[in-house]
Amino acid sequence: MHTYCNPVNIDYTYMIYNANQDLSYRSAADPAVVKFRNEYYMFVTRSMGYWHSADLTDWNFITPEKWYFQGSNAPAAANYKDSLLYVAGDPSGNMSILYTDNPKKGDWKAVPSILTNLQDPDLFIDDNGQAYMSWGSSNKFPIRMEKLNKGHRFQPGKTDSLFNLNEEMHGWERFGENNMDTVLHGYIEGPWMTKYDGTYYLQYAAPGTEFNVYADGVYMSDSIQGPYHYAPNNPISFKPGGFINGAGHGSTVIGPQGHYWHFTTMSVGVNIGWERRIGMFPTYFDKDGLMYCDTYFGDYPHDAPNVAGGMGKFTGWMLLSYKKPVKASSYLGNYTPDNLVDENIKTFWVAKKNDSLQWIEIDLRNPAKAYAIQVNYNDYHSNLYGKIPGLYYRYVITGSMDGKNWELLVDRSHSFKDVPNDYVELSSPQTIRYIRYKNIHVPTPYLSIADLRVFGKGEGMLPEKVAGFSVKRDQDRRDAVVTWRQGKDCQGYNVLWGIAPGKLYNSWMVYGKDTLNLRCLSVNQSYYFTIEAFNENGISGRTKIIDVK
Repeated sequence: MHTYCNPVNIDYTYMIYNANQDLSYRSAADPAVVKFRNEYYMFVTRSMGYWHSADLTDWNFITPEKWYFQGSNAPAAANYKDSLLYVAGDPSGNMSILYTDNPKKGDWKAVPSILTNLQDPDLFIDDNGQAYMSWGSSNKFPIRMEKLNKGHRFQPGKTDSLFNLNEEMHGWERFGENNMDTVLHGYIEGPWMTKYDGTYYLQYAAPGTEFNVYADGVYMSDSIQGPYHYAPNNPISFKPGGFINGAGHGSTVIGPQGHYWHFTTMSVGVNIGWERRIGMFPTYFDKDGLMYCDTYFGDYPHDAPNVAGGMGKFTGWMLLSYKKPVKASSYLGNYTPDNLVDENIKTFWVAKKNDSLQWIEIDLRNPAKAYAIQVNYNDYHSNLYGKIPGLYYRYVITGSMDGKNWELLVDRSHSFKDVPNDYVELSSPQTIRYIRYKNIHVPTPYLSIADLRVFGKGEGMLPEKVAGFSVKRDQDRRDAVVTWRQGKDCQGYNVLWGIAPGKLYNSWMVYGKDTLNLRCLSVNQSYYFTIEAFNENGISGRTKIIDVK
């Protein structure tokens, strides 16, 4: 494929949350993605193996020949002398560093060195071969680092405390959905080190994995052991709005063509707060050395990492299916078909049966050119646990101009792929008005889909530029109220802001509202804001940038 769409479409493992095994949900989180022999390996929390890719786009699961830490959290990985190293967090016990020179086979061996009380570790090996271990996952303790003694099989050395949250100064570090919890403290976790042009960028996540504002920030230093200073454009990886939220606890890797990519944790949070997915975003270092991730239209189709010169550029394919009339063969209880087109991964449709007689039909209202389709399955009472071989989804999707004559768009009728977030780029764009999904097989007891998303280009007018745009910073300088007048024929809005007119690195996608309460600003930082409207036909011009002191 030439494009991709978040969340990343891999065969997520079903979790075992407790001894009673009474909660069935898929999840992957805390991705550690590393380049090894010009290919890529992705390790995530509690997945009973890991994934391999040649291009950061197509991934296949590897069940290793020998494996440790089946229940381990937040892994780390690194290259060292033509071996791939791995370690995972376990705050209650002792851990060893594993290594292999054949990760596709997975014949892992343990370094006879014991590391204790690690949670959310990061293993970084500097250009001179010196190894360092950073770690931290706490609402009390800071990110810490140890210089490992490579002459004695990575034995730990002196521990340095580097930095902690400063919620009084940094609004995005506050706990809760939309940073609204005023009682509990946020968590600092998931460190990951990237070295670029002689500067060390130690990334960290806050305030909690289950929240829409879960994000990554970064501290910077000219020396790996500090002192570190807070980047003024934090958070660097932030996706609080849209279909799926969250962009925290990630890793940064150099991908094809030498471009950087940031892999993150995104929240589903339907069955349990730890129900999560993986996201990936193109990442940059600007002329002033500031690191930032491009999460603009972050769950719409973007150029894939292997596209020449693409570097994850937004395709401009808009959402054709949002809030459009939808009907289905059946539905169970309150899990109605309108949940299929509401751009919310937390709501979903459930059919009365999971057989081949079940279908969905969406009326796009007007002819449009469809380029890609994403089917996001939901685990409603799935009753599946662990890494189960042989899971697969089968369906077909057809398109029509008149609702009577149908043309095949997507053929998964003979597929053996496990595709819980199946994204399909059409071989050629098709002009249609109606979309029809026909189920053939799902591996779960229920057929349940969060959203059936159709991307392309409408043939109508662009929305007008937004009027009445205003930003008022509160007495609490961490907060601001953004308001505007809703226009006609708009699906939604992107509020963009940053620390300079040319550094509007953060954005928040808003549907159906004319107000946004931001609680993610830094007290002593000035900001610049603008806004744009969008619909299925494209994006309006942006408003004049507002300087907010």
